[in-house]
Amino acid sequence: MSAPRDEARERRTAGIGLAAVVLGTLALVAVLLALIVARATTSDPKQAELREPAAAPPAAPGGVEPAVLELVTRPMPVLPPQAVRPQPLSTASAGPPITVAPTHPIGGSWIPGGVPGTTRGALAQLAALDEAALRGADPDLYARGFTELSEPGAPGATETGLHSLLRSLRMSAGLRPAGPVPGMLADFQPTHGQIKGTAEGGRLVVACVLGQFSVDQRGQTVTAGIGDCQAMRWNGHRWRIAATPVAAPAPSAWPGSADSVSVGYRELREG
Repeated sequence: MSAPRDEARERRTAGIGLAAVVLGTLALVAVLLALIVARATTSDPKQAELREPAAAPPAAPGGVEPAVLELVTRPMPVLPPQAVRPQPLSTASAGPPITVAPTHPIGGSWIPGGVPGTTRGALAQLAALDEAALRGADPDLYARGFTELSEPGAPGATETGLHSLLRSLRMSAGLRPAGPVPGMLADFQPTHGQIKGTAEGGRLVVACVLGQFSVDQRGQTVTAGIGDCQAMRWNGHRWRIAATPVAAPAPSAWPGSADSVSVGYRELREG
């Protein structure tokens, strides 16, 4: 009679052990996420000043224009790592909400688009890229989306802070380096943004989005505020990642927090 009881006890112990592993992994993710985000999405201003200009895109012989280079690589404000963690929302704002056009499927692309060639269109396109490409927290999926939206001569996806974030997150949590993970869901919801600046008569825009990045492992969820800045160029039909050096990292903060307001993020609204 003791054998069945022993087997049942072993099953319960195994179940508790599995739950502990899952919760332990999530605890590790929660602890490391702020540090990973800070490392992947911030840089030393001195290092930014030492970057070499990227090779000129085919459409702009002679190299990247100095004004474009200065805009793209100029360091953004740096926030403390804990700024990315959930925190109370601020009653202040950095300005009125930014109304952006809704995106929709276009052609054979899985990245939504169809936005106008305006600064707000560039912001909407970057938000759509990040929302689609960060699903599953898969570095390969992000690289696929980034590459698809890039013009010739643009930086490689592996040079970006978000790709570094996804690689580090998976490595720190002991997950497979790419591809779906059974029982894990991840997504990114862009909620705020700002325009760092424009060049080339408004044809080049450095847009920055901020949103909530969530990772769910079997019902347990960790979240963080993630920012992303990219240089976008209008080709007459669509906004694409521009052939410039990698844009200076965006500040990351919990959307709507005092930290996010302090660095200029404003709420995004479709209209």
